[in-house]
Amino acid sequence: MKIVSAVIGLVAGGALGLLSALYMGGILGKGVALGGQIDADGWNSDWTIGSEAANPWTRARVARHGLLALNKDEAVYFTRATDSAGDRLTESCTYKVSGGAMPALWWSITLYDATSYLPANKDRALSFDKTKAEAEGTGGAWSFLIAAEGPETGGWVSSHKAGDFDVTLRLYKPSAELIADPETVLAAPIIEKLSCGGPA
Repeated sequence: MKIVSAVIGLVAGGALGLLSALYMGGILGKGVALGGQIDADGWNSDWTIGSEAANPWTRARVARHGLLALNKDEAVYFTRATDSAGDRLTESCTYKVSGGAMPALWWSITLYDATSYLPANKDRALSFDKTKAEAEGTGGAWSFLIAAEGPETGGWVSSHKAGDFDVTLRLYKPSAELIADPETVLAAPIIEKLSCGGPA
């Protein structure tokens, strides 16, 4: 009887441990947020990513979603899945993303679909970065559209075949001030919904 109980305990414990590891790593469901949560005007980050404080579950989540996280002094990451009104970002709507100088040597904003992959389209317009912003020649202020179809002029990031999506802001060689106080220092980009009703 004791042997049967021990076997049941081992099987149940192993199954529970496996399920929790799969969930925490984001393989079952989206996983859970683990410490270091930052919210900079709707742009979210886990401040343990890329730091020595990252535990095994955080590292598993990073590996699972392909973030390729660098050390925090090399790059920091912020993600947003809603517009400035709090509505879910979706392919059927057109958005204007605007901002200014970023507290980093270089930065980029990239669009990912709900599975954390680049959308399966051939538009070659999935990211906007500091180089494109500087080409606008507007004295530091910049903007671009997110839409399923590109505009005649101006910056564009394609949401074609993205469904519900999110965007990731990467800041390379961030300032010491940003690392110390991200919620205050980051002048977060604004995502304004312009219209809806395009391709779904």
